[in-house]
Amino acid sequence: MDDLSRFCCHNQDCRDHGQRGADNLTVCMRYGKHQHVRLLYCRSCTARFSERQGTPLCGAKLETAKMFSVLDHVSEGCGVGKTSGLIGVHRDTVSR
Repeated sequence: MDDLSRFCCHNQDCRDHGQRGADNLTVCMRYGKHQHVRLLYCRSCTARFSERQGTPLCGAKLETAKMFSVLDHVSEGCGVGKTSGLIGVHRDTVSR
């Protein structure tokens, strides 16, 4: 069973908007290259949204582990070129 207690509905018209742990969310499907991102469904307002909505990871196509590796390297002061070589992603991906 998926732990959804840290998520909340993003629909501002929903009666459970912004309430974490309201037990109104379910996972309706998974998507992405390896089906690693969950699409959440709000039973209160019938809205669907990504678990990444409202985060810096929204719209990113990299695997989560690679994204965090890129962020770790950049935060430690590695340049774009060096980070892209270490992680194995294109330099434009690091820049984005």
